[in-house]
Amino acid sequence: MKLSVMTLGCPAWDLETILTRVKHYGFDAIDLRGVAGEIDITRLPAFTTGVAETRSRIDDAGLEVSGISSSIAVCDPGHREKNIDEAKRTIPVALALGTKNIRIFGGGKPDASGHLNYAEAAKTGRDMIDEILALPGANLLSWNFETHDFWIKSINCALLLDTITSPAFGAVWDIGHTSRVGGETPEQSYAAIGPTIRYLHIKDASCDHQHPHAMKGGFDEGWRYVIPGTGQLPLAQGVKLLLQNDYQGYFVFEHEKRWHPELEEPEVIFPAFVQWIRSIH
Repeated sequence: MKLSVMTLGCPAWDLETILTRVKHYGFDAIDLRGVAGEIDITRLPAFTTGVAETRSRIDDAGLEVSGISSSIAVCDPGHREKNIDEAKRTIPVALALGTKNIRIFGGGKPDASGHLNYAEAAKTGRDMIDEILALPGANLLSWNFETHDFWIKSINCALLLDTITSPAFGAVWDIGHTSRVGGETPEQSYAAIGPTIRYLHIKDASCDHQHPHAMKGGFDEGWRYVIPGTGQLPLAQGVKLLLQNDYQGYFVFEHEKRWHPELEEPEVIFPAFVQWIRSIH
């Protein structure tokens, strides 16, 4: 079981602090979603002109880069130029860091009633992914489509995942999204997208409308993120399912501290995640 943690969970830490503490807590890798004040690591000198030195620092810390979490949204027709620009920046960084996994979103343009035409959006996504995979070096990576935003139900994700057979395209399964928002059991999600899963996001949550930190509005109404293993989501069930099916990818803890400052400090929740997941067999 290879454990990684997303840097989204420690927005106040510099790179040296990230490397030192993450290794100490028992992780094998980091997923890059911002460092300190910058969310896009491809805009930081440490990952552009200084990427060779950064790779050495990561190696010396005994860690790997499990992936880069981009903001690319392939099913939104208005994001084409922005998507291509970010992909062009991300490819050389990923190759220099020795990582294959790039997280991408679906997104899309809903109609006036807020609904998305999934068949049409999936076509937009296929065209966008074809453009990305045509970029130099892109097919050496794995562009992983997350169960996120409009694409939380795995049956909708399959509209796109099942039509692109390139080994450079796969899925990020966020168990919390498909269960909490999509209303699916892990078994239902796996039946729809299991063979395409390259990467796993894990975070736990409880529904408590009276809690002062409960989220307001939409799918998040009443929910709050909690220490993994203490909430109401079938995380252990999903982890076991993947292990039983010989999943070889990373198990990534996605702690959304950058977006929700009230959440537990990384010094507390990072080691708690490692202890919890290492207990699952």
